[in-house]
Amino acid sequence: MTGVIPAGSSVAQSPALAGVVLPNGRRVREIADRLSLRAPQREALERLDVLLGAGLPPKNADEEALAGWAARVSERLPAGHSFSDFEREFVSLAFALATGVGKTRLMGAMVAYLHLVHGVNNFFVLAPNLTIYNKLIGDFQANNPKYVLRGLQAFQIDPPVIVTGDNYEAAETNGSRLFGKVVINVFNVSKINSEVRGGREPRIRKPHENLEMGRSYFEYLQNLPDLVMLMDESHRYRASAGVRAINELQPRLGLELTATPFVESTRGPVAFRNVVMDYTLARAIADGFVKVPAVVTREDFHPERFSAEALEQLKLEDGVRLHENVKAELAAYALESGAARVKPFMLVIARDTAHAAALLKLIESDAFFGGRYAGRAIQVDHTAEDQMIERLLRVEHADVPTEIVIHVNMLKEGWVVTNLYTIVPLRAAVARTLIEQCIGRGLRLPFGGRVNRRITDPEGNRLRDPLDRLSIVAHDRFQEIVDEANRADSPVRLMERVLLSREGQVQATQTVVSNPGILGALGMTTPTTEGTPGADGAAAGTGSGSASTPVFTTPQTQQIAQATYQAAQLFSREVARVPNAEALLKPEVQAALVQAVETQLAQQASTQPTLLEAPTQTTQPPVDVAAVVRQATEQIVGQTISIPRITVTPVGEAHTVFRPFTLDLSGVRLQPGSKTLIVQALNDNSRERLGLQNYEGIVDQRVQDSVVSVLMDNPEVSYEQNADILYDLAEQVVAHFHAQDFSDADIREILGTYRRTLSNLLFRQMQAHQHIPEVTYTREVRQGFTALRPSTLTVGRGGIITNPAQTPPTGARIETCLYRGFTRSLYPDVKFHSDPERRLALILDRESQKWFRPVLGQFQIYYHFDHQSHQYQPDFVAETTDELLLLEVKARDEINTPSVQAKARAALEWCQEATRYAQQSGGKPWRYAIFPAEDITAASTLKGLLNHAVASA
Repeated sequence: MTGVIPAGSSVAQSPALAGVVLPNGRRVREIADRLSLRAPQREALERLDVLLGAGLPPKNADEEALAGWAARVSERLPAGHSFSDFEREFVSLAFALATGVGKTRLMGAMVAYLHLVHGVNNFFVLAPNLTIYNKLIGDFQANNPKYVLRGLQAFQIDPPVIVTGDNYEAAETNGSRLFGKVVINVFNVSKINSEVRGGREPRIRKPHENLEMGRSYFEYLQNLPDLVMLMDESHRYRASAGVRAINELQPRLGLELTATPFVESTRGPVAFRNVVMDYTLARAIADGFVKVPAVVTREDFHPERFSAEALEQLKLEDGVRLHENVKAELAAYALESGAARVKPFMLVIARDTAHAAALLKLIESDAFFGGRYAGRAIQVDHTAEDQMIERLLRVEHADVPTEIVIHVNMLKEGWVVTNLYTIVPLRAAVARTLIEQCIGRGLRLPFGGRVNRRITDPEGNRLRDPLDRLSIVAHDRFQEIVDEANRADSPVRLMERVLLSREGQVQATQTVVSNPGILGALGMTTPTTEGTPGADGAAAGTGSGSASTPVFTTPQTQQIAQATYQAAQLFSREVARVPNAEALLKPEVQAALVQAVETQLAQQASTQPTLLEAPTQTTQPPVDVAAVVRQATEQIVGQTISIPRITVTPVGEAHTVFRPFTLDLSGVRLQPGSKTLIVQALNDNSRERLGLQNYEGIVDQRVQDSVVSVLMDNPEVSYEQNADILYDLAEQVVAHFHAQDFSDADIREILGTYRRTLSNLLFRQMQAHQHIPEVTYTREVRQGFTALRPSTLTVGRGGIITNPAQTPPTGARIETCLYRGFTRSLYPDVKFHSDPERRLALILDRESQKWFRPVLGQFQIYYHFDHQSHQYQPDFVAETTDELLLLEVKARDEINTPSVQAKARAALEWCQEATRYAQQSGGKPWRYAIFPAEDITAASTLKGLLNHAVASA
């Protein structure tokens, strides 16, 4: 990797930098795309390019040079920024990104950018503790699955040399041998701190026998002309003796990454003065990168009525109830989605070590849920932080029984876990500190993004998915925390801390009504000039899409053509006479169409001038109605794919039958609780309840009857067909809870409080043992063809693209683009959900006779999934010389998922019926196919894709 790769400029794609020219935009885009950077990571990289421009600051910059660079940085930042100086003896830029967004990945992108664009080969990465130190070493190793430079070919062929605080004395430092190589030094600041204390000289400063003239490794680094320092969690060591020593390295550039751009002092938090980007927690929550924090209390709760000990136990017990609820939800989701099962845990924050020991003793005693959590809780000693974090990292392993962690201090950086869902703070703290500490460690998502399942309460109100929420149990601090969260400067509300305006976050969108091309051809829509997107790629508002050039140019012929179109739609319902659109051209149908059009025009004579009358003020010749009708019909047939409207009705009634099996309830330890818990999201104040009052009326004489009632909440469960198996399962559930010494009254409380969760978990297991008897259907064709429907589309950052072969602009998702310029699409305006869809559209435009992307409702195809009936909307419809196609594009690993297979079965059945109908009426057969997205390339042909389709019939 020698030399500097040439770079070209381009416009930034991040909303906060809209319209800003990036000096090295082409390389920034390449790095961001190949490393799959998230939007805030891409913005940080773009901002770095804006600030650095054509070159790096000088080595050993004096005060005048530093002042000049500070002025340059300040000038290139948006208005309202807080940057004032570098706070160091070298140029140092701080990037503040909320926890969970991905600072390590950004660090890798910065290394790649500085090497590929500015020729930097030497980096010094500073870690705040042993755990992050070890993690960073692994993340920069090419053989690590989480290698942060994976995707960049240059770093795959020639990976960086990693020098650590443990091996630097034996590291290769010969300049000729390392020429052109990237060298990343990773050091742990705590190790340097321990050596500085007591006046001892750090080992890194001692003479090194492998270095020339007996220099120390510190001097070696100090003399490197291109050393760039990256400081992870930089707020942790801003004032430490170790960093003061490292400051003497005089790197050419410093880059700081942190989620909390301030340091604590006796006067309160002191903000960094060198922040150049601030992606706040509120923005991360709004963009869906982290869990939603929520505070929990009991309904109508009065903490003054409880002693301190009783209040603590109550909060612990309610925390366990929330924990067990989310554990059951995670188990159900694993069965439903096929994802790996996530083991959650609950974190308890104690006042001190003695308090933590007392809490552990309580949790493991019989006084706490009958001793059911004995052996499932651990106390972590904060006096040895690195060993503590290593122990905590094992908590998420499925074979480790720990479900409750008791700790004195909120956990520090380095503990990167995604399975923390419940926090019970039992130490005194002001509300703001409590919020910041609680959300600092628990907001990472275990599935890479929010699950966001559709969950409703008994009244049908949409609820937050518990798998996307972090619950903070704070009965006695509920109102205080809610009030603090609603402050304008609260971390969960603060959309901009220093730099960015709220307007920079909102992507302007334009709503476009896209009409089928046939309407434009018949003069039923008005052509519009091509819009010119603004700097952000789109303009706000609503408008019309592009329209086809009208074939009929006079008012008289347009009126006849439009009347022909309306009559043709009526004729489509006469399937015996007009079995498909092509039948409209038959002589007898043409005669009937002419008669219908003339009748319609004659009926309009009383309200507007009729075309059958001779013109009074012009000498235009009479219009040949039959000729115009014929020409309009040819247009209709040419821009229509004959999609029959088929109604499918089941004969009789079919019920799912379940076979006997043994439930897996090993992880179910739901606890009874007769009080309702209130769960309130801190970012938007949305509220829901978890408790008995949601499901009142469980008064069955036998508790087994109550369990059966819960099982029958699923509409697919028929009591008449499955009574025996339902009671067998109910007996298993009751026996499971009896084994935990719960009474029937306790079980009823559990059923009432966790009814939806338990019902879902049990039903997911039942689905693996279900049998659906074959159902017969009657089918009736109601229309020989159906009119294409207008479609409402939105245009966002990607803007309007008139060249279908063009990929979206850098930084813009394809969903935000509107494409025009296809020649055989039945709609002039087309949107896509993925680039493989766009590539398939190019193939269809080249090889089919006509095609379009249907809107919802174009087909009457229904499939059953997740207890509900859904309407299927295929990705494409196309017509070739010998067949009609329904096409779906899916990633290969999604094709065999239950929802996709359910759609495929329904589409195949529809195609079979449509083909039977076509054979009777002389039409073309229908075919359904699913194309793996990975197979669709510029070299693909439609025939080749069909021959290798995963599902095709």
